[in-house]
Amino acid sequence: QVQLVESGGRSVQVGGSLRLSCAASGRTFSILGWLGQAPGKEREFVASISRSTFSTSYTNSVKGRFTISTDNAKNTVYLQMNSLKPEDTALYYCAAVRSGGTLYDYWGQGTRVTVSS
Repeated sequence: QVQLVESGGRSVQVGGSLRLSCAASGRTFSILGWLGQAPGKEREFVASISRSTFSTSYTNSVKGRFTISTDNAKNTVYLQMNSLKPEDTALYYCAAVRSGGTLYDYWGQGTRVTVSS
């Protein structure tokens, strides 16, 4: 069985920090990523990391504020979110690309982040 289980989402004040976690299991993954869906909006890419090279990618709006990292020994990926803004409010999904794959074909159920002022 393949499982991606997110945790860490909660309500936080503007300027605050939060760390999301995603525990992945069941098979080998090449890339783990985070995608966010704001109310009434399409789901969009936030950040990703290669589990082998540790190369990272970020959407422009979170550069300098968010950091994605992985603990391969624990099969866990994190999203450290700092200097949070109201526009960061979204349901955040963990997603994975299998080794040799090209698409995010495994998804978690999402964890909600609400940033209030």
